[in-house]
Amino acid sequence: MLRLGYNEQELEQKGALWTAREIEQQPEMLLETDAIMAATKDRIAAFAGPYLSDPLARIILTGAGTSAFIGECLAPFLDAQVAARVEAVATTDIVSSPFIYLRSNAPTLLVSFGRSGNSPESKGAIEIADKLVADVSHLVITCNAGGAIASQGKNNRLTVLLPDAAHDRSFAMTSSFTAMMYAAWAALSPEPIDPSRISDGCANLLQTTVPMMQRLAKARFDRVVYLGSGPFKGLAREAALKLMELTDGKILTSFDSPLGFRHGPKAMVTDRTMVMLFMSNDPLTRAYDMDLRAELIADGNAARIVTLSAIDDIDDAVLVPGMADAKDPELLYPYIIPPQVYGVFASLDAGLTPDNPNVSGTVNRVVQGVRLYACETV
Repeated sequence: MLRLGYNEQELEQKGALWTAREIEQQPEMLLETDAIMAATKDRIAAFAGPYLSDPLARIILTGAGTSAFIGECLAPFLDAQVAARVEAVATTDIVSSPFIYLRSNAPTLLVSFGRSGNSPESKGAIEIADKLVADVSHLVITCNAGGAIASQGKNNRLTVLLPDAAHDRSFAMTSSFTAMMYAAWAALSPEPIDPSRISDGCANLLQTTVPMMQRLAKARFDRVVYLGSGPFKGLAREAALKLMELTDGKILTSFDSPLGFRHGPKAMVTDRTMVMLFMSNDPLTRAYDMDLRAELIADGNAARIVTLSAIDDIDDAVLVPGMADAKDPELLYPYIIPPQVYGVFASLDAGLTPDNPNVSGTVNRVVQGVRLYACETV
């Protein structure tokens, strides 16, 4: 069986089998996750509904690293859909500055994401919220039944366990990211979701973009910038982290919004820089995206500009077919596929093993060395 253009024996020899499997399984994982969410819909509605409908309540989407970026992708549009205030706050911020990010008198639903659920900050954020917030409940979305945050039987906690296959074995999170992000969207959004169209969009890009991403990796860019507006800014952050992780920091990465990029960060663009732009389907937002794209082309500084679009109005765009009328949240899932695939090929081109690229030993699959300090109420 071919995965990302290689057979499984070749991938195993290259130390890339798990990463390739987990990237390619995402269309299936999204459908399996949707089935889980449909089966638990009533329980989740009864648990989370009182918070979602309360304009004085807070919904805090939290996690560390990639799990935190799920919240950054979802919060912008969920906040506009429900009565409660929806915010993305990383567990790393909650445990270090709890009195800044938590409100003792605000009803709070803490939505915790965790691939393994064993990050010290993930467990710590739940414990701190229980201590500081008078009315708090926890919706835990995780891929690991044995993780520290997956505890059942507590009155203020509901755990949604995703398919075991989504518990990525690779160093870098891929299918766990999209599965948890889909689960939270299905749990919290009152708007209908078309899982088949999203799954098909992911599958299409897995079929069409592999050769292109392999060619881009062979170009050996020194710097890669990911840009997106609204929910795509969080996705750009995840894409930048994925490349940094998979290449062990050998490629300088950055992320921003198209408008924000002009305010200083654009200075990093050189003739060895690739810029990847996630185009919005919203007409107003897309106009700003188009302007920045045109400006980058006119500057002539970037080595390559790659544009991901669901609307077929850009000649050289990487197109997601069948999603020209999609809302931007639907595009989060197919849009992350090309950066993931590119990251694998860039890792291989750098002589690394994508399943465990961290030869420097500076970071770990599950963070280690974190010491949590006592949090005293005031």
